[in-house]
Amino acid sequence: MSDEKNANLLDRRTFFLGTAGALALGTTACGGGSGGSSFSPIGGAAAQQAPQQQTPAASAGADSPGTPDSPAPEPTTPEPTVHKIVHPGLLVTEDDLQRIRDKLAANAEPWVGGMNMMLKTNNTNLDAKPRPLALVTRGVDGENYWQMIGDMVRALHLALRWNISKDERYAKKAVEFLNAWSSTLTELGGNSNVFLASGLYGNQWANAAELMRSYSGWAKEDVARFQTMLLNVFYPKAHDFLVNHNGTEIRKVTHYWANWDLANICAVYAIGVFCDRPDLVAEASNYYKSGRGCGASANNVYYVHPGYLGQWQESHRDQGHSTLGISLAGMLCQMAWNQGEDLFGYWNNRLLAGAEYVAKTNLADANGNALYTMPFAPYDGVHGAGTAAAGTNQLRPNWDLIYSHYVSRKGLSAPWTKAMLDKIRPERVDGGDQPGIGTLLYARDPVPAARPSGLSAFLSDGKVQLSWWGTAGASQYLVQRAASPNGPFTTLAPVTDPRTYTDDPDQGTWYYRIDAVTDAGEMTGADTLRVAVPGELWLHLPLNGDANDASGRGLHGQLIGGTSWGEGRNGGSAVQLDGRSGHIQLPDGAVSALGDFTVAVWVYWDTASVIARVFDFGSNDVAYMILILRDGNKQLRFSGSRNQFWKEESVAGGETPTGRWVHLAVTLSGTVGTLYMDGAQVATADGIWMNPFQMGKTTRTWLGRSQYGGDPYFKGRMQDFRIYSGAKDAAFIADLAR
Repeated sequence: MSDEKNANLLDRRTFFLGTAGALALGTTACGGGSGGSSFSPIGGAAAQQAPQQQTPAASAGADSPGTPDSPAPEPTTPEPTVHKIVHPGLLVTEDDLQRIRDKLAANAEPWVGGMNMMLKTNNTNLDAKPRPLALVTRGVDGENYWQMIGDMVRALHLALRWNISKDERYAKKAVEFLNAWSSTLTELGGNSNVFLASGLYGNQWANAAELMRSYSGWAKEDVARFQTMLLNVFYPKAHDFLVNHNGTEIRKVTHYWANWDLANICAVYAIGVFCDRPDLVAEASNYYKSGRGCGASANNVYYVHPGYLGQWQESHRDQGHSTLGISLAGMLCQMAWNQGEDLFGYWNNRLLAGAEYVAKTNLADANGNALYTMPFAPYDGVHGAGTAAAGTNQLRPNWDLIYSHYVSRKGLSAPWTKAMLDKIRPERVDGGDQPGIGTLLYARDPVPAARPSGLSAFLSDGKVQLSWWGTAGASQYLVQRAASPNGPFTTLAPVTDPRTYTDDPDQGTWYYRIDAVTDAGEMTGADTLRVAVPGELWLHLPLNGDANDASGRGLHGQLIGGTSWGEGRNGGSAVQLDGRSGHIQLPDGAVSALGDFTVAVWVYWDTASVIARVFDFGSNDVAYMILILRDGNKQLRFSGSRNQFWKEESVAGGETPTGRWVHLAVTLSGTVGTLYMDGAQVATADGIWMNPFQMGKTTRTWLGRSQYGGDPYFKGRMQDFRIYSGAKDAAFIADLAR
């Protein structure tokens, strides 16, 4: 089937019950495809981009904001405005280099072993000569990119050896390689793989050059020429890929796997630092935090399982690419850390969640007989369906960087990263996709262990699901519960790994914390979270004259566009939406602390429009939760997705009437969704994995409007919009509908 025919098929997504046929598009090299044709979106398929930053909640309970027992606040990250770029400030800083020098001088392990791994490649041979090319191609007959990789790796190793030894012979040789390429290379070519070249190699060339900035023997005009090469040859393609995704941005942005995005994000960031371009640094950082492609943080860790095991976007594909993705994301976070921005900690250490999942996927079980069976949320996209992680015992050298930051620097626990590191340390040189040699560059002496942190508590299938970050050196964790935020706390159970526990308490309001048992004694957890069982009113907009929240949480809505006030159900008024621009905007992240939930509302629908929304909660058209009044089969439908519309997870039933007041409700309990109309159940279905906390702090949390710009707005009236934590039962819904 041609791309053009596929485009027409996909533009008719609105007439399917939340499903779309997967495209069988060819893949090459590291991921995406041989190029996806460029085509114009039709009708409701046009997607709006959301430039707002997404900063999802780190942990969530169920309490009013500002109270002493409120959920642990999410980590905040400063805006990526770099006032003064630090040099050297990419993969290593001067402090890192001094640590390496000191450890080597003391003949300390594992640094000596790491240095030997670099030296055994003979890449710092002073007799080597550069072999620059004017045109470097990848993915086509006669491709020659390996020739550039060889010189690029040599330049990086020579630069490192000079910085460590201060032997000027290596500096001169490094400059010889850098100057040869900057005076020769003018173009990157090939098929879609050219965008891998722009990302993977633009990043590493910039890192090699960054290490030579302080060398007085590198002439200023030569430095400027190298900057020009990066800005003219590598950056334009890296930028274009992130903006256009080789012609797939609008309709098939998830066509390209996570590693494609991450390679180019790294290149843009690294080039920005070396070329003193804060705007490029911000471009890369912002894309990682709020981009639509698979490399953005919200999309590369596709789903977070209990115990903070973050399913990687390519986990069902293969582990070579999954481990590359962890490596590239780690490089980006390391470079940002060295420029003063904590992307490592973004969204409650989301990268560590992904790293732990990928590491465990590639390890044998306790008996050493087989790879672990991993929890897996179904993944359906352009390239077909994924139903399980594809473990292959991949030992790519990318774990020292992860372990160094989260465990040695932060005092957290990363048992699966540690187990992987134990198999491969000292880390070898990589084959060109990333530098490797992480033991030499990143190993550090550990800080004291941190208290258990990052606690989250959600209602899931009516029970309280807890997850937390562990403590380096802890032998076990004590899950504790109390009826008051100040205790006394009762230990429910000891836990080792995974760091999760599901509690099934009596009805009431409960407070949870996690303590760690260490050789030095018991450490009290950093967070205390409140959860109401079986749930409570979370948000209430009566919509009878204003959009204020009557729940007491202060989650007030805003009336946007064509809104007015019409006649309500039993006197009073109801909000009138004009079907053209009128909608209600809820606060960012209004639902981000919820697992199980209930949404209920009265609607008076003037004109039936296929796929008009009651609500659409998301930050863009890639991940969202929606309630549609009428789908292509004329049914009320609730759907959730983490991958555009390729395989929405849905429950549908009943036909929403027009011209009268109708009460609608949807509940989600675990993975079971249920729909109600006028107080009666009309449909239920299992297999809905998408719930609010998986989306984080949504920035487009709307009533009456779609994430897709071409979709119709709701035309009619709404009244008494409610959200509850927990899935309410049929009797409760029937009572609301009276």
